[in-house]
Amino acid sequence: MAVDGPGGSGKSTVARALARRLRLRYLDTGAMYRALTWLALQRGIATDDSDALAELARSASLAVGTDPDAPTVMIEDVDVAGPIRGPEVTAAVSAVSAVPAVREQLVALQRTLIAVAAGSSAGIVAEGRDIGTVVAPDAPVKVFLTASPTERARRRADETAADAAKTELDLARRDQLDSSRATSPLAQAPDALVVDSTTMGVDEVVDMIVERCQHLASVSR
Repeated sequence: MAVDGPGGSGKSTVARALARRLRLRYLDTGAMYRALTWLALQRGIATDDSDALAELARSASLAVGTDPDAPTVMIEDVDVAGPIRGPEVTAAVSAVSAVPAVREQLVALQRTLIAVAAGSSAGIVAEGRDIGTVVAPDAPVKVFLTASPTERARRRADETAADAAKTELDLARRDQLDSSRATSPLAQAPDALVVDSTTMGVDEVVDMIVERCQHLASVSR
């Protein structure tokens, strides 16, 4: 199951809730780009040094756990689940994730994790910005989750204790960067279920997506 959408749309919360509800694995692809960004910052690699970032993506040891109740992110044997949510990483991750060679490496790893889950019959909910269009375009269920800019900013500000107005500007900047990059831009798959979660609770969104799954299952019988 592919869940895409911009920052603050609620896709991480919804994707994890879906995975729990349907007893599937869970993959946060954004955390992978954040982990690499964190390592680049730690090593003093500039976010516009494409060659150095590409080499880092090829050489770094990155491991992501897919348990929806306890997802983990390790890079170079360091647990970075907390640090990757900091403001420095958030400000830099769009630039790092726009490097084609970085995306090539991480998309390959994401596809491997998805294939492992599918091969074990566990199934997986993968969330990000290009799952339904690039990483797993053959996913039987695709969701594009969105919300109003003000609501997205409010949610993100609540998470980070930041100023809502500044957060809205930061989200707009990242939306522009993610949507305009040459490789794997943020985009809605043409066959995705579009869900505007502005006035919806998590359970309502999950119910709507599960209903879509059930409908597709009945049609395919």
